[in-house]
Amino acid sequence: MNTVVDIGDVSFAYGDTVAIRDVSLTISKGDFLGLIGPNGSGKTTLLHLMLGLYAPDEGTIELFGEPVSEFADGERIGYVSQQATSRGGTMPVTVREAVTMGRFPHAGHAPLSDADHDAVDDAMETVDISELADKQVNQLSGGQRQRAFIARALASEADLLALDEPTVGVDAESRDEFYRLLETLNESGITIVLIEHDIGVVTDRADHIACINQELYHHGDTESFVESDALTEAYGTSGQVVHHHH
Repeated sequence: MNTVVDIGDVSFAYGDTVAIRDVSLTISKGDFLGLIGPNGSGKTTLLHLMLGLYAPDEGTIELFGEPVSEFADGERIGYVSQQATSRGGTMPVTVREAVTMGRFPHAGHAPLSDADHDAVDDAMETVDISELADKQVNQLSGGQRQRAFIARALASEADLLALDEPTVGVDAESRDEFYRLLETLNESGITIVLIEHDIGVVTDRADHIACINQELYHHGDTESFVESDALTEAYGTSGQVVHHHH
């Protein structure tokens, strides 16, 4: 079962305002997909549809081979929203407690086992925040907080990591480290969907690009995107310069 997300002819509107129109795309296991488009293009809406947070007005969405409306294995998805770095600091818990939340779907009502605690420790070590375990989340920098949310997803053993502009408010050095971490996680087999306004970052890091502005202008490997006219078609003349180091 190599298809993680399968979207077929999906449309969605907020009242009379169309957000997504006739979008079809498939995300395979191990993909690193960059989801780009101008402000207000429907990127976040499409991500929310993928994750089952919204129901499409038309079309079908499957997650790991099941209709998204029936998908119940929430621990397989790690989601970091736009607010993770900016508003996540209000959480009155320690980093260890926040990361431990990722184990609750596995433990159910039973006490956490040694294996659960080991998974939490391993997740914090993977994202290099072990020394912050006892700090309050609301005392962390944006970059550290972002890593704590990633660690929570890793502790849950997520197969899909969905990130909506996760580096907003994060300094350049922390951002570079964060994207190196994502590449490492992707190489370990985790499927990643990333919304990022910096197109150069996306084309440097992702191996597939979906470019939307209500409708889908391109979905394919990064090389074919760079060579296409999708950027101009979706953004008009405001498309930014594309870096590409693959």
